[in-house]
Amino acid sequence: MSTLKRPIVTEKATGLNEKGRYTFEVERTANKVQIKKDIEALYGVTVTDINTMRTIGKMKSKATRSGQATGRRAHGKKAIVTVKEGDIIDFYGNL
Repeated sequence: MSTLKRPIVTEKATGLNEKGRYTFEVERTANKVQIKKDIEALYGVTVTDINTMRTIGKMKSKATRSGQATGRRAHGKKAIVTVKEGDIIDFYGNL
């Protein structure tokens, strides 16, 4: 089973792509060794560095007929992966 959920494509992440750093949403239980192995197998690049961060789900609320309904989005984890100079991950190649 892959630890990668999806690539994160935002303005900030796209700016990092130009510097050889790619951002992914990963399983919350994944460690750096598993993430490195999965990225190298899936994209065929050499990973030189990985930074991970755990994210807290936002509190959300909405008005219903019976009052306020509150809840929380799921917690998550992100990984910023640096690849060897010259290697490129193309997220849009299969579209």
